[in-house]
Amino acid sequence: MSKVTVVGAGNVGATCANVLAYNEVADEIVMLDVKEGVSEGKAMDMMQTAQLLGFDSTVVGCTNDYAQTAGSDVIIITSGIPRKPGMTREELIGVNAGIVKNVAESALKYSPDAILIVISNPMDTMTYLAYKSLGLPKNRIIGMGGALDSSRFKYYLSQTLNCNANEVEGIVIGGHGDTTMIPLVRLATYKGLPVGSLLNNEKLVEIIKSTMVGGATLTGLLGTSAWYAPGAAGAYVAESILHNQRKQIPCSVALDGEYGESDICIGVPVILGKNGIEEIVELELITEEKELFAKSAAAVRATNAVLKEIHVL
Repeated sequence: MSKVTVVGAGNVGATCANVLAYNEVADEIVMLDVKEGVSEGKAMDMMQTAQLLGFDSTVVGCTNDYAQTAGSDVIIITSGIPRKPGMTREELIGVNAGIVKNVAESALKYSPDAILIVISNPMDTMTYLAYKSLGLPKNRIIGMGGALDSSRFKYYLSQTLNCNANEVEGIVIGGHGDTTMIPLVRLATYKGLPVGSLLNNEKLVEIIKSTMVGGATLTGLLGTSAWYAPGAAGAYVAESILHNQRKQIPCSVALDGEYGESDICIGVPVILGKNGIEEIVELELITEEKELFAKSAAAVRATNAVLKEIHVL
């Protein structure tokens, strides 16, 4: 019997739980939220689709009852608040750091062997906080960001090429932010053909820019953060772990010398299997890409520094 806990039953958390159930990634999915009735209601709503959609997974909702999450193989943390008008970066990090640390510690009391997937923002910094404060081995702490960014990259590639997104390969490394992510267009392919041989430089630059502001574009259209793709990306990462698929997925992970960086959680390709991070894949980057990665790491470190400034770490 496999079990996943999703902490936070907002748009992203509920979508993640729904995808996990629909794809039968786990036998049981528990959604936990602080707001009375929300996770219970959403879980009931999902379960009323089981016969219509033909899935056998069970979805359960609860309000702050971590005992119901006991024995989870994977814990997915989506909880936190969005940045509000007038809120400083330090204030946002301070609030979300407290939430993420508290829910992770509470869930791990009941599932000490679980693998942690962090979706809460700022994602690289919240992953780093989990890594530094929870005492878990680094293979069990994973930030979801690169999976989402790469999916958006492949979307923009497929739209420009007018092809099936499932036949495009593309990877995004670096920080999970508008200015820190690095879509590796040099390595992107369509049916084995480098996209650089199919598209001119102007279109490639446009794809890179569109990918980097992909989240902001959706926020502008929706008036709030996106949830379908972020929720699905979290479920995608969990599936590779629970089903030991050993997929290569870019995720925010703790580096110890890889890519020339240490004491940081940042997006790089990893092999995900039953033990969480089975392997960190080191791509052969060219000079320009190495420089972009170092710049991205410096930006992520600047955000991480806020954790010490506000005495969370």
